[in-house]
Amino acid sequence: MLNDFGYIEKAFANVRKVAEEQGDNIHKAAVMMADAIQADRLINVYAGGGHTTLAMGEMFFRAGGLANINPLMETALSVFNQALKYLELERTVNFGASIIKYYDIKEGDVVLFFHNIGINPATIDAAMEVKKRGGRIIAVASSYWQNEMPKDHFIRHPSGKNLFDFAEVCIDDYNPVGDAIVNVPGLDTPIAPVSNVVDFTIAHLLEIETVRICVERGIVPPVWNSANTPGGDEKNAAYLKKYKPQVKCL
Repeated sequence: MLNDFGYIEKAFANVRKVAEEQGDNIHKAAVMMADAIQADRLINVYAGGGHTTLAMGEMFFRAGGLANINPLMETALSVFNQALKYLELERTVNFGASIIKYYDIKEGDVVLFFHNIGINPATIDAAMEVKKRGGRIIAVASSYWQNEMPKDHFIRHPSGKNLFDFAEVCIDDYNPVGDAIVNVPGLDTPIAPVSNVVDFTIAHLLEIETVRICVERGIVPPVWNSANTPGGDEKNAAYLKKYKPQVKCL
């Protein structure tokens, strides 16, 4: 029998904690997202760096996902850049603000932030720029990282601010400091990170609740069909025609 050293149970426990304790916040965020759909606006998604950017990718152009997702993608911050380069850039002051400026976030725009740590300069500067422009922030991050990291730690933004300080709605993913949750006897270093498992789940819970609210309001939410199923491309054609001029990553 496979010995996962408790990984599956710990990961599921984290997901259950989110479902049980963050349901109200997920609902509030979904109302904001449904409002954006009803107003025929995009739902913008930003990720703070490294593997966090995968949560943004999970929501974009995804079978069964919302078609009006606008990823504020900067490859330099993603895992598709060289690792040491993106690590340096997510710690660079003003870099995050430049991304928000490029995508030209407007007053009233909803921006969903993913960043477990929630303290680095690329994240905080992006949040500051969104607020300066009158945008509305939903933040998915960990209170543990934000509260437990030393206030003078070098990876923090010079302001000492946390991502939750800027958000209208805060969704705690309860990601533990260090991320990895498994200890194998004989090895001192923990293994098996949990953050993406939980954040992907939060992303889909947000989509599910947003769609539910839209249907309750009598609104047909824009949802992608799988492009790999028969007729998928044809079903998606209208959304591509509508959103391709608006979403730079399409």
